Amino acid sequence: MLEHDIFLALAEKYKDTVFRIALSYLGNTYDADDIVQDVFMKLFITNKHFASDDHARYWLIRVTINTCKNLLKSSWKTKNIALDDNTVTTVFEQKEQEDLYQAVMGLPEKYRTVLYLYYYEDFSVKEIAGMLKIKVSAVTTRLSRARDQLKEVWKNE
Repeated sequence: MLEHDIFLALAEKYKDTVFRIALSYLGNTYDADDIVQDVFMKLFITNKHFASDDHARYWLIRVTINTCKNLLKSSWKTKNIALDDNTVTTVFEQKEQEDLYQAVMGLPEKYRTVLYLYYYEDFSVKEIAGMLKIKVSAVTTRLSRARDQLKEVWKNE
């Protein structure tokens, strides 16, 4: 198990990052909260030694992505429908920020993920490719297509 102090420091530092990634994958706060709990439970019980803070961050993001993918393909998730609308209602200071958020959330998951990791988490294309276990060219293609789709949304408004 991870040392208590190290676990608490990592949890405090990266809880928002894990939540935002889960939210971008799943689209609702309830599932994102569940993912955060799962990911930090995995962190708590891991025997992994992290060489650096970046190594821990990378590990947490990779585990978050895998946990989200597992939830999305689970039979429970695919056979159940939501009883209420539990999607995110975020308050933005400017209308443009809200419009951009809605446009990004309207993109397919594979585009949302690379956009988030590239622009918000400042990962390089090579690092994203490693995390998602895809080729570097696939990451650049997804980024390009995501930007093109966002341009189309902005042009039509």
